[in-house]
Amino acid sequence: MSLTRISNAIRQQDLHLIGPVSLLGATIESGTVDAYALGTFGAPTDPASAGYFGVTRGVFRMTYPFSEQATVVQGSVRLTEVASGASAVYETGDSWFVTQGTEVLWEIQSDFFIKHFFCHAVA
Repeated sequence: MSLTRISNAIRQQDLHLIGPVSLLGATIESGTVDAYALGTFGAPTDPASAGYFGVTRGVFRMTYPFSEQATVVQGSVRLTEVASGASAVYETGDSWFVTQGTEVLWEIQSDFFIKHFFCHAVA
């Protein structure tokens, strides 16, 4: 199908458990921070992909291996760009864009957080 609905009714049980975010290259600073996902376009290894990404409460940091536009579907997160210290809280309906190579501190403020993303990686 060429047209895919991005639903705001996605729940944790609709996503597939990946495991701790450390398996994705992140460094966990507090909590367990398990990651969940459900793809809507492409595969994680493709140059461009989209999908739902969810995590449990906790704090982690990661350097983005791709550029990403994301919209919060459920929950709340504080994102801090490590280099500048710029920080903002994102809640349901809020969106952001981050460029490949940016180090970001994630503070998941809800028991579970879900975003829908579109990402593009440049080799």
